[in-house]
Amino acid sequence: MTYRITVFGTGYLGATHAACMAELGYEVIGVDVDTEKIAMLSAGKVPFYEPDLEPLLAKHVESGRLRFTTSYEEAAEFGDVHFVCVGTPQKKGEYAADLRYVDAVIDNLAPLLRRECLVVGKSTVPVGTAARLAERLAELAPGGDDAAVELAWNPEFLREGYAVQDTLHPDRLVIGVRSERAEKVLRDVYAPLLEAGVPIVVTDFATAELVKVSANAFLATKISFINAMAEVCEATGADVTHLAEALSYDPRIGGRFLQAGLGFGGGCLPKDIRAFMARAGELGADQALTFLREVDAINMRRRARMVDLAREQCDGSFLGKRIAVFGAAFKPNSDDIRDSPALNVAAQIQLQGGEVTVYDPKAMDNARKMFPSLAYADSAVEAAVGAHVVLHLTEWQEFREMEPELLNPVVAERRIVDGRNALDPVKWRQAGWVYRALGRP
Repeated sequence: MTYRITVFGTGYLGATHAACMAELGYEVIGVDVDTEKIAMLSAGKVPFYEPDLEPLLAKHVESGRLRFTTSYEEAAEFGDVHFVCVGTPQKKGEYAADLRYVDAVIDNLAPLLRRECLVVGKSTVPVGTAARLAERLAELAPGGDDAAVELAWNPEFLREGYAVQDTLHPDRLVIGVRSERAEKVLRDVYAPLLEAGVPIVVTDFATAELVKVSANAFLATKISFINAMAEVCEATGADVTHLAEALSYDPRIGGRFLQAGLGFGGGCLPKDIRAFMARAGELGADQALTFLREVDAINMRRRARMVDLAREQCDGSFLGKRIAVFGAAFKPNSDDIRDSPALNVAAQIQLQGGEVTVYDPKAMDNARKMFPSLAYADSAVEAAVGAHVVLHLTEWQEFREMEPELLNPVVAERRIVDGRNALDPVKWRQAGWVYRALGRP
């Protein structure tokens, strides 16, 4: 059987999943309530920056294999497999995840499902959500009682900046199912990936839900561990980059996510570990995850330490000083500024009296909307004009490869603080700069 696929939600996850399912040969409809976003996607344009996604999406919009709609009725009639890819942001004022968008998809879609189909959750949700949604689906779907309409859970493991690669060549597939039929459908859908040797883990709903948040909790812990070591290095005069290098040769530890710096941000890691803690508390297992509070605290402390380092380079006060900030996105190869450490630091410095100018290769428009009081420049050189200190806060290749001599004629003082430990200190010092970094003497 050739399945027809729908994807509900057209953000980073949904738009990528829709385009990649079309690339695997399926007819796909993407669904969203945002009419402007649907119009843009229908024209082959992506409303955010993700390398390699726009050409792939445009290719399949043009071929007719991929289209977009706001109509749940159209999607319900069309689809054999419905993927739920909407956001689960942190609730305002608390740690828990806001599931209103996931719930809305099920509540709006289920009553329209009049024939056999599979609804597949991909959104990151608290454990127990899939079981609740399965009951809701059975209750609302006309074909739900005889299991013709069924739920499965298939968490995503996308890295922003590498989302297309991670969808078409994942390191693993995880599916939570309650029947052989649901397993067969997902094995069929992902047949091209399985034939290419991608490993698959078939499990229950709860385990499938826990895999994603456990992975994010582990990565966040590894990042905060090396940043905690950076604090110790600063207290002792040690060099955290040499420490991390030595640790990386131990195969039990490995070198990935072991680069000390400004810490993590974005729309996933911070809110996912907080939602994980909140859910553990609801289940009476909060003691199991108390360590994540310290992981979160270490991460937020990095931002304050970055501000302190910058202030030291401004002779103890930001008043009357110009600060150039290189980076606005939470990570390179993305225009995502959600919980961006770079912009958090920039805003803190501005509040303390500094004149801050920001430049980022891709995230300028988003930054301007969210932080309109900051100043922005069209290039790194322009941002550095008159600067008393330059802060490197997002490790774009443009910044990593920059020659200090480009900035020498325009800055007021040659001082740089490397918040990502990604620049070459020898090169900058030889060009006459004072180079400082988190966790290094």
